[in-house]
Amino acid sequence: MKKTFTIILTLATSLLAMAQTTITNNGFENWENAGNSNAEPTSWNSNKTAGGLPGSGPQTCFKETSNVFAGTACVRVETKYYIIAVVNGNVTTGVVKAPSANKSEGYLEASGSDKMAFTGRPDSLVGYYKYTQATGGTGAANEKAKVRAILHTGDYYDPEVPVNSNHSDLSANKIGDALFISPAANQTTWKRFSVPFTYTSSSTPAYIMINMTSSENQTTTAPNASSTGSKLWVDDLDVIYNNVTSLKEAQKSSFMVYNYERTIYVDFSQRNDKDAVINLYDLTGKLVLTQNIESNKKNIIQLPHTMNSGIYMYQINGAASQKTGKLIVE
Repeated sequence: MKKTFTIILTLATSLLAMAQTTITNNGFENWENAGNSNAEPTSWNSNKTAGGLPGSGPQTCFKETSNVFAGTACVRVETKYYIIAVVNGNVTTGVVKAPSANKSEGYLEASGSDKMAFTGRPDSLVGYYKYTQATGGTGAANEKAKVRAILHTGDYYDPEVPVNSNHSDLSANKIGDALFISPAANQTTWKRFSVPFTYTSSSTPAYIMINMTSSENQTTTAPNASSTGSKLWVDDLDVIYNNVTSLKEAQKSSFMVYNYERTIYVDFSQRNDKDAVINLYDLTGKLVLTQNIESNKKNIIQLPHTMNSGIYMYQINGAASQKTGKLIVE
């Protein structure tokens, strides 16, 4: 783990050093069976851990030690073809399950010892990624990567909805989740992503289930079934807390964001960050708006009249500017 503690800043107290609930082995520095076909990050699993049908398939999870974002290693997952089916590249804090050859019945399970303890209620999930789409096959141009984090109690399944009674419905155990889906395009250099957690319960989580795949839908069938070769690299996966912010994040958030009726104002009058963008999400986690933020000016963003009234989560991401919050659109 690259970060064992964070220097934090609270508005009510002076600077303190405190350990925060975070993701185990979030920098993918520690590995089991490194160097062979069963390599997996410590505290994480791939199809090789699953046994049965998934375990007999190809290796889809790899340790990368060159061109990493930070530290000495990162994780790469790759979608491959095996006999009669495509095996999505994946790595998860749960375990891969495939009760039959019907791919739509496959799922990821967090149960028993295959659960990662986590008791925080973070504001957002952040990390760095690179991505290469499949180079051939139907649907290759539509391939996307996916990173999903689910805060829950008890056991959990992803996808939640049972298919042919392949598992029970444990969606009542969900506290909240965060979802990142990459653009359908290659990303050849490391790029930061940041997505909000959407909470469905006020309870305290006991676990976090994180699932990452190089093909957006882990149970994908036609037209993407013949697309193989998609690759996803991830490094420095982390969580950001709204009420307890690291000093570094607090320094990056020193600008104002507010809205009135159907207009958002982002005050970058004193900031120079040419790469900053604002993303707006609804309460289901769906991205509804993306717009570049111009430096050294107050940005005025008019929301479309077709946008429903309600509560939205915004994320501002830039090389030197990060901020999250909620807006009420009337």
